[in-house]
Parts: sequence; structure tokens; C-alpha cells
Amino acid sequence: MAEKLVAQKASKTRVKVKEIGFLVFIGLMALLPFALRLITGSGLNEGVTKFWQGQLIAFFIMAVFAMSYDLLIGFGGILSFGHAASFGGGAYAFGLLMKFWAPNFVKENPIVLGNTNLTMVVALLIVLLVVLAVSIAIGLLFAVTSMRLKGTYFAMLTLALSTAFYIIIKSTDLHECTGADEALHGIALPILLNPTQNRLTIYFITLGFLCLSYLLLRRFVNSPTGRVIIANRENEDRMRMIGYNPVTYRTIAFIVASIFAGLAGMLFAIWNMSATPTMISAVTTVNALIMTIMGGMGTLIGPIFGAAISQTIQQFFYTWFGARWPLIFGILFILIVM
Repeated sequence: MAEKLVAQKASKTRVKVKEIGFLVFIGLMALLPFALRLITGSGLNEGVTKFWQGQLIAFFIMAVFAMSYDLLIGFGGILSFGHAASFGGGAYAFGLLMKFWAPNFVKENPIVLGNTNLTMVVALLIVLLVVLAVSIAIGLLFAVTSMRLKGTYFAMLTLALSTAFYIIIKSTDLHECTGADEALHGIALPILLNPTQNRLTIYFITLGFLCLSYLLLRRFVNSPTGRVIIANRENEDRMRMIGYNPVTYRTIAFIVASIFAGLAGMLFAIWNMSATPTMISAVTTVNALIMTIMGGMGTLIGPIFGAAISQTIQQFFYTWFGARWPLIFGILFILIVM
């Protein structure tokens, strides 16, 4: 009994240390643009300060994407090569609506409250709801495929589904909508969300998104539902014997992970002002897998560290080794895993 109490206290202490460390990290990231401004003497939206804001925006978004993948593989024990379908699906859903639907909606349906025009706000809320719906639909699709397949067979099927999405997006028949190989460019964004004109705003939006995503996912994995998902990873047969349906909880894991991946994809489309077929390819899923493994699976904090390492390596390795940097990175990754 005493040993259990000591173990519980030690576990609570580790959790508190992680929480404090994460909050300190968020605080430092919030102060960083202003610190860089003082050090370099440049404005918040120019020079070195603006450059590093851009690098960190990409890091914040990819960290959430990696955390969402960690929910599947780290906590649920589900190896999927199709997680990028949610990431790219969120990006394309946002991009298509903002390019082809939102401008007409804003012109034809003015919504004014007092002296404030809320039309764009309403349009953005509708687009957000559609992105959530698309993300849930993609999560359900992959959940359905997990009903009868597991392990390697399931992983291969997710790879096939992801490739199917990739082929559809690149199809020349949809060139007028998706841009096919040329990608979807020209996404109409309000000035407030324009990363060129208001990069600091996007910086704090993505930082807030990372913070909120971590807190929500941590709450989810520590909830009774999250505990069942973890137990399901350990022994499905035993969970079935005591009355839990593994398929139900895998479906919940897929939907939650897909929602966060879709929202990350939406923010990535805002940051790049475009959506590309690469975002929906299996390569993007593999990148999330690498981030998760490098940081540590089943920890939530781990994927954040993994995303930071990956972004740093990509930035500096490209400068040092040019186009050969993926080869060097691959060798380094093998050494880390070994």
C-alpha cells in the first residue's frame, strides 16, 4: 500500500513538472518576438524577427499535427500511414471555401451589428465548421477500415486510402478547383489573417492553438475514455471480455486525432496561403511518425520536442548540405532509433 502511494505521488510530481515546463515554454515563446526585436533592433514584422516568427509558426503547427498522430500510435497503438489525409483535407476544405465561396458570401450577405461588419467573421465560422465536418468524416472513414483489419494489413490499407486521396487531389479533372500538381493558390484571406502583413498575429494564433491543443489532448488522454484507449492498446481481448468495445474507442481516437490534424492543416494553409498535394501524401504522415519517434511516443510533450528537432534539422541541414540534407537526416534518424 505504501509503495502504491509513493508511486502515485511520484507520478503526480512528474505531471506537475511537465505542466510547469510546458507553461514556461509557452511563456518564452510569447516573449521571443519582442526579445528578438530588442536584440536585433528590427521591427516585429521585418528582418530576422519576422524570419524566426515564420520558422516558429511552422513548428507550432507541425507540433500539433505530430501530437494528433501520437494520439493514434502512441496512446492507441494504431499505426496509420493515412493521417496526412486529415491534415491535407483540412487545408483543402479551408482553401476551397475561402477561394470560391467566401468572397461571394461576403459580397451578397452583409451582416452588420451596429457599426461593425461581421460578415467575414460569420464566413470564417462557417468555414471552420466545414473543416471540422470534413476532418470528422475522414476520421470515420479510417475508423471503418479498422473494424476488421489490424497491424500490417491495416497500415497498408491506410497507405492505399491516403494514396487514393493524393491521386484525386492531383487529378487533372479537378484542376480548376484543386489546381492539381500546381496546388491550390490564391486563397483569399482577411488582412488580419494575412501572414505577410500580420505575421505576428498568425504567430500568436498558432502559439495559442498549440497551447490549447496540448491542454485538450492531455485532458482527453487522462479521461476515462482516454484510459480505455490506452488499455485497448495493451490488450484488446481483455477489454472486450470486461465489456468494452475496442472498435468504438478506436473510432473515438481516430475522430479526435483527425480533428486536430484537420485544424493544423487549416492553419498550415493560412500560413502558406495555399494547399499542396504534398500535404495529403504519405510522406507527410511519415514526417509526423519521425517527429513522434524522435520525441517519444505516448507523451504529448515528446511530439513537440520531435517537431522542434525536425524543423531545426530541416533549416540548418538544408543550409549546410543543400539538396542532400534528407540523406543526412535519414542516417541521423537511424542512429537515433538504434
